This record gives sequence, structure tokens and C-alpha cells, in this order.
Amino acid sequence: MRQTIKNYVEAAKRRRQEEGEGGFSLIELIIVVVIIGILVAIAIPIFSNIADTAANNAVEAAAGNGATAAAAAFAGTSDAAAAAASAATAATSAGDPPISVQLYAPATGTYNTNVTNVCVEAFASNSSKYPDNTKTAKSGPGCP
Repeated sequence: MRQTIKNYVEAAKRRRQEEGEGGFSLIELIIVVVIIGILVAIAIPIFSNIADTAANNAVEAAAGNGATAAAAAFAGTSDAAAAAASAATAATSAGDPPISVQLYAPATGTYNTNVTNVCVEAFASNSSKYPDNTKTAKSGPGCP
């Protein structure tokens, strides 16, 4: 079997030499490498931009989910203190580990106790997924 393959390869090599067929020339190979380099140079910044957009969208989604969870917690009870604690817990549970979510009280410094005043802030924690720690988002009807 091994000899058969070797004979076939050598016969194919002789046929190419007789017919004047050669491999690729050096210039053809260089042109292909240059074209691949140009495509890579274009693709890397585009991919980087897509990754940043995805990270921003993840933070915005966590803020939206936290606002929905907090509003549901406020709507589920009439006790203001229990509603605030439950809403804060619900908002916090909306984020993945590198994203922190918290109930936000812009003016009073205390938790809002009305569904229409819910505001949740999400921010990316400093991690390998969010290295610059500048991605923040607020969501809810009570946000400034």
C-alpha cells in the first residue's frame, strides 16, 4: 500500500513536470498573504467594537431586569420597608457576577417606595469581561 501511494505521487510529479505545470509562484503567494493581512486588519477593529457593544447591552439589560424585578416587589406588598428591602434584593439578583445592580434613590437618599419611582442602576465590575469599569446604565420610570 505504501509503495502504491509513493508510485502514484511520483507519477503525478512526473506528469506535472512534463506538462509544464508548476506550483504557485512566489509573487502569487505574497499577494495571497497580503490580502489575508488586509482582511485581518479590517476585521479586528470591527470585532472589538462588537464586543464593546455587547458588554454595554449586557449592562443595560441587567438594569432593565432589575427595574422590572424591583417594580414587581413594590407592587407585591403594601409595607414600605418590606417593599424597599424586597425590591433591593430583587434588583440586586438581576445582575450576573461581573455586573452589579442596585436600587437607586436619586433625590431622597432612601429607597423609593412607589412603583412609578423605581430606578435601578447597573454597572460593570472590574473584571476581564469589563476591564475599563465604565459601563453603567439606569432603568425604570423614576430615573433622572
